[in-house]
Amino acid sequence: MAEQSKQGTHPSFSVLVLVFFFWGFVAASNSIFIPFCKAHFDLTQLESQLIDFAFYGAYFIGSLLLYLFSAIRGVDILNKIGYQKGIIYGLLISVVGAAALIGAVNLGNGMANKSGAFYLILGAFFIVALGFSLQQTAANPFAILLGDPSKGTHRLNLAGGVNSFGTTIGPIIVSMLLFGSAQGGDASKTDISKINTLYILLIVLFLVAAGIFALVKMPKTTGDEHFEKSSKASGALVAITAMFVLIVIGITTQNALPFFIAGIVGILVILFYAKTASQKNGDGWGAMKYPQLVLGMIAIFVYVGVEVSVASNMGALLKHPGFLTPEGLAESQIDPYISLFWGSLMIGRWTGAITVFNVSKATRKLLFVIVPFIAYGVILGANAWKGNDISALYPYAGVIVIQIIGFFAGQEKPAKTLMIFGLLGVAGMVVGLLTTGAVATFAFVSGGLFCSVMWPSIFSLSIAGLGKYTSQASSFLVMMILGGSLIPPVQGGLADTSLGIHASYIIPALCFAYLAFFAFRVKTILKSQGIDYESAISSGH
Repeated sequence: MAEQSKQGTHPSFSVLVLVFFFWGFVAASNSIFIPFCKAHFDLTQLESQLIDFAFYGAYFIGSLLLYLFSAIRGVDILNKIGYQKGIIYGLLISVVGAAALIGAVNLGNGMANKSGAFYLILGAFFIVALGFSLQQTAANPFAILLGDPSKGTHRLNLAGGVNSFGTTIGPIIVSMLLFGSAQGGDASKTDISKINTLYILLIVLFLVAAGIFALVKMPKTTGDEHFEKSSKASGALVAITAMFVLIVIGITTQNALPFFIAGIVGILVILFYAKTASQKNGDGWGAMKYPQLVLGMIAIFVYVGVEVSVASNMGALLKHPGFLTPEGLAESQIDPYISLFWGSLMIGRWTGAITVFNVSKATRKLLFVIVPFIAYGVILGANAWKGNDISALYPYAGVIVIQIIGFFAGQEKPAKTLMIFGLLGVAGMVVGLLTTGAVATFAFVSGGLFCSVMWPSIFSLSIAGLGKYTSQASSFLVMMILGGSLIPPVQGGLADTSLGIHASYIIPALCFAYLAFFAFRVKTILKSQGIDYESAISSGH
């Protein structure tokens, strides 16, 4: 490692950054693919959200399997095989998933039963994301090892910035693949096999990346460190998995919404039980004996859920007559707004990354104002490149000003920042619920801005003071990406009822409200433990 530090960043880091880019690219592209599939396969809004269910559910299952196998063996499985091999295996799993998706699309074109083809596509998405889960679990610590450890946070922030760029242009590229550059394309008449171009490219790039990682000599990253066993915590995770299985069973019925609601309520009951029981007797609970972690697990669940749900249901909202336009937008016209939502996360994360650089206080304040608009310019440029009318996006500059004020008010303190942006998120959703047209659209899109800095704030507050349980706690938090799998279908299910797609955005409003509550509550918890809750330094994700 000493030799690597002297040499600077390992050349293969650039390949790793490319992998970060495609995680964001594919995840954000789902926001375009979902409304496309809804029209193409004649799905309900809940059924269309099963793409998110499959994609983010794979993250949960992948992380859970790694944890349980490690608990059984008494050693961290990923640490034992090494991060390098973990990334290679993850890439190869995603290659299998991408190939399966191409097969499912081609097979689906010849099937009389279109719903059968859709479920094949869901299975392929699950495999792709299962590979992503292993890649991400290994890639974040590996990025720190590929160079001077003291600059590891810088590399993670760079990789996170590239990931956010992928989320910005992903919806634009996928819209072009499906509809071309023309506006007003009809998804029901568009050949879905056009998506194959993207996944053929992914297969090639992932195979090349896996080959480079396999052939290039990299720092040794294996070890046999003791794995912290926590039988009661493992039991809680198995119970959460049972709720996930209940939801899977519900999907096979004609009315899946009650199963989704029951599953989410069950998960929350399990976590609150863990919080209460572990306070009486912490033996066997491991990291879960810390209330800041259990509440933080719910916060990550809710945060990922709201981030994905706002974007994934936005296509149906923009298509709804009378919301943005009298007749509603066609599937081929929604990508500027989806791109703006995911680009909003890039705006916030690029701005948040300023804190890791050693610049003067005055320069930092100036960058807090300039960088958001540079990122905004990238979003406009990407849309202009496709030929979209970017003048419709100009008023959003005013929302960015609100975010900048929020950054200054947060004073780079995680609890304060999280509370401010949680409340701003609630305000944005309420404005969107009470209005229509451009005001409501930008209010809902602003959810991306307010989500953008939440992950590092939640993470740092949840693991504060955990000591030897920090690694286990991080694993539990990553599992709660499960929220991205379960919350969007609940919003979609409500949209299918008499409530409608517009009013269904009450779900994101409630999610932001919990995040503001968590920021308020965790301050008291950490203070009672003698921990300076505002000393944690947020880092990118």
